[in-house]
Amino acid sequence: MTLAPAAQRAQAPSATSRRRPHRSPSRRKLAPYVFVFPFIALFLAFGVYPMLFTLQLSFTDWRGSGSAQWVGWGNYTYLLTNPAFWSSLGNSAVMWLLIVPVQIVVALLVAVLLDNAKTRMRGFYRVAFLVPFVTPLVAVAQIWVVVFDQQYGAVNSVLNALGLPDVGWLTTSMWAKPTLALLFLWKTTGFIVIILLSGLQSIDPTVYEASSIDGASRFRQLRSMTLPLVRRTLMFAVVLQTLAIFQMFAEPYVVTDGGPYGSTTTAGLYLYDHITRADLGTGAANSFLLVIVVMVLSLGFVRLLRSED
Repeated sequence: MTLAPAAQRAQAPSATSRRRPHRSPSRRKLAPYVFVFPFIALFLAFGVYPMLFTLQLSFTDWRGSGSAQWVGWGNYTYLLTNPAFWSSLGNSAVMWLLIVPVQIVVALLVAVLLDNAKTRMRGFYRVAFLVPFVTPLVAVAQIWVVVFDQQYGAVNSVLNALGLPDVGWLTTSMWAKPTLALLFLWKTTGFIVIILLSGLQSIDPTVYEASSIDGASRFRQLRSMTLPLVRRTLMFAVVLQTLAIFQMFAEPYVVTDGGPYGSTTTAGLYLYDHITRADLGTGAANSFLLVIVVMVLSLGFVRLLRSED
């Protein structure tokens, strides 16, 4: 008499098992897409749609109001036959030559020193190198205008104290590009140092220990081991800075306004000129030509990396 209720309780399903929901296989397959849907929706709304709209706009003549007039390849033909467009690309290419080789060498040397430093201040130095990168660009550009002013700037004051003549750092075509390149170097080199430092710290320390046992010097380790092992990180930094330089706008806009005589009108600043004139169709075509130029350069760097591998 006393065993029957106990047997019934043992055979009866528990309350937890009765409350457990049953998920169908279709719901389990649908769950990942539900989680990624917000990203896909935002990417389509703010990434794909603006790009497709800009592509369509590049084949029209539109001033921001009214209906757009279809002009076909007219905007692209105008830009490709316009000397000002090629001059802006040439200015950006010169800026690349002034910035990227120097920055990569300096950033790599600083990253190697920070990686090998046996000091408690190593974290402080990392933060100090990153401070210029997070400083507002417009504020830094205004400081550059004051420091390199031909009449009242601090740099020319030092030159005068040494008995040297004034230099038109921002008013001559010969010195305007190096001055802007120096601004870009000062602001972004710390960020490249952090990127390269992360690549250096991913190298197995036993590799250097084995080479030290074999008698390899520090320079030999840097040339034969460090450079090959961080080659991918170096290439990533080069591609990243190539994108930044060909999109450079705020530096020449605030410091020189594209002058003197258009010598600092970069590709990004030339694109902005179309917007100020409400020539949105030509501006859209200009942006897509820049995308093609940067894509070709980036693919060239990637191809170079693969050939070395």
